[in-house]
Amino acid sequence: MTVKVINFFQEGCMGCDEQAPILQEVRKDLGVEIEEIDAIKNPQYIKEYKLRVTPTTLVIEGDRVRERMEGFVHREDLEAAIRRHMPG
Repeated sequence: MTVKVINFFQEGCMGCDEQAPILQEVRKDLGVEIEEIDAIKNPQYIKEYKLRVTPTTLVIEGDRVRERMEGFVHREDLEAAIRRHMPG
Protein backbone atom coordinates (compact mmCIF):
# COMPACT_ATOMS: atom_id res chain seq x y z
CA MET A 1 0.00 0.00 0.00
CA THR A 2 1.06 3.54 -0.66
CA VAL A 3 1.92 5.80 2.23
CA LYS A 4 0.52 9.30 2.03
CA VAL A 5 1.62 12.16 4.28
CA ILE A 6 -0.56 15.22 4.83
CA ASN A 7 0.37 18.30 6.84
CA PHE A 8 -2.44 20.65 7.84
CA PHE A 9 -1.46 24.25 8.55
CA GLN A 10 -2.94 27.72 8.74
CA GLU A 11 -1.53 31.12 7.94
CA GLY A 12 -0.08 33.01 10.89
CA CYS A 13 0.62 29.81 12.85
CA MET A 14 4.15 30.00 14.28
CA GLY A 15 4.43 26.24 14.73
CA CYS A 16 3.36 25.77 11.11
CA ASP A 17 6.03 28.20 9.93
CA GLU A 18 8.65 26.27 11.94
CA GLN A 19 7.36 22.94 10.57
CA ALA A 20 7.61 23.94 6.88
CA PRO A 21 11.41 23.61 6.45
CA ILE A 22 11.38 20.26 8.27
CA LEU A 23 8.72 18.99 5.86
CA GLN A 24 10.97 20.01 2.96
CA GLU A 25 13.97 18.18 4.45
CA VAL A 26 11.99 14.99 5.11
CA ARG A 27 10.44 15.16 1.63
CA LYS A 28 13.92 15.32 0.13
CA ASP A 29 15.57 12.74 2.41
CA LEU A 30 12.87 10.07 2.21
CA GLY A 31 11.64 10.80 -1.30
CA VAL A 32 8.03 10.96 -0.14
CA GLU A 33 5.38 13.41 -1.19
CA ILE A 34 4.03 15.51 1.67
CA GLU A 35 0.79 17.27 0.84
CA GLU A 36 0.37 20.58 2.63
CA ILE A 37 -3.21 21.73 3.11
CA ASP A 38 -4.45 25.00 4.63
CA ALA A 39 -7.04 23.74 7.12
CA ILE A 40 -8.90 27.06 7.24
CA LYS A 41 -9.28 27.29 3.45
CA ASN A 42 -10.31 23.61 3.29
CA PRO A 43 -12.66 23.20 6.28
CA GLN A 44 -14.04 19.85 5.10
CA TYR A 45 -10.80 18.26 6.39
CA ILE A 46 -11.31 19.63 9.91
CA LYS A 47 -14.32 17.37 10.38
CA GLU A 48 -13.02 14.47 8.27
CA TYR A 49 -9.76 14.15 10.23
CA LYS A 50 -11.02 15.65 13.53
CA LEU A 51 -8.39 18.37 13.43
CA ARG A 52 -7.92 20.25 16.70
CA VAL A 53 -4.63 22.08 16.23
CA THR A 54 -2.24 23.19 13.54
CA PRO A 55 0.12 21.96 12.50
CA THR A 56 -1.22 18.41 12.37
CA THR A 57 0.65 15.81 10.33
CA LEU A 58 -0.97 12.53 9.32
CA VAL A 59 0.65 9.41 7.90
CA ILE A 60 -2.03 7.54 5.96
CA GLU A 61 -1.74 4.02 4.60
CA GLY A 62 -4.55 2.98 2.29
CA ASP A 63 -7.50 4.80 3.78
CA ARG A 64 -6.44 4.56 7.44
CA VAL A 65 -4.60 7.15 9.51
CA ARG A 66 -1.61 5.25 10.92
CA GLU A 67 0.19 8.12 12.64
CA ARG A 68 -1.20 11.42 13.94
CA MET A 69 1.17 14.12 15.17
CA GLU A 70 -0.43 17.24 16.58
CA GLY A 71 1.68 20.37 16.93
CA PHE A 72 5.29 20.86 15.91
CA VAL A 73 7.14 17.60 15.13
CA HIS A 74 10.91 17.24 15.20
CA ARG A 75 12.51 15.92 12.03
CA GLU A 76 13.68 12.64 13.61
CA ASP A 77 10.21 11.86 14.95
CA LEU A 78 8.54 12.68 11.65
CA GLU A 79 10.99 10.54 9.67
CA ALA A 80 10.56 7.62 12.10
CA ALA A 81 6.76 7.83 11.85
CA ILE A 82 6.88 7.75 8.04
CA ARG A 83 9.51 4.98 7.88
CA ARG A 84 7.35 2.70 10.05
CA HIS A 85 4.84 2.55 7.20
CA MET A 86 7.09 2.57 4.15
CA PRO A 87 7.44 -0.69 2.22
CA GLY A 88 10.61 -2.75 2.57
